[in-house]
Amino acid sequence: MKTLLWLVLSGALVANVFLSSAVDRNGLEIVLSVASGVVVLASGAGLWALRGSREGRSEV
Repeated sequence: MKTLLWLVLSGALVANVFLSSAVDRNGLEIVLSVASGVVVLASGAGLWALRGSREGRSEV
């Protein structure tokens, strides 16, 4: 599950950067950029929720 979320996060980040660097800003590109931003936030939240406990780890 975490691997899939990392792949989705990476793909959405690449798509968002690509769409934000596009020269022509029409409605479809804005909608796709917003959608990829939502996917980035959702997959980041999913990864944060699945991060596991820190009890067994030593903090530096």
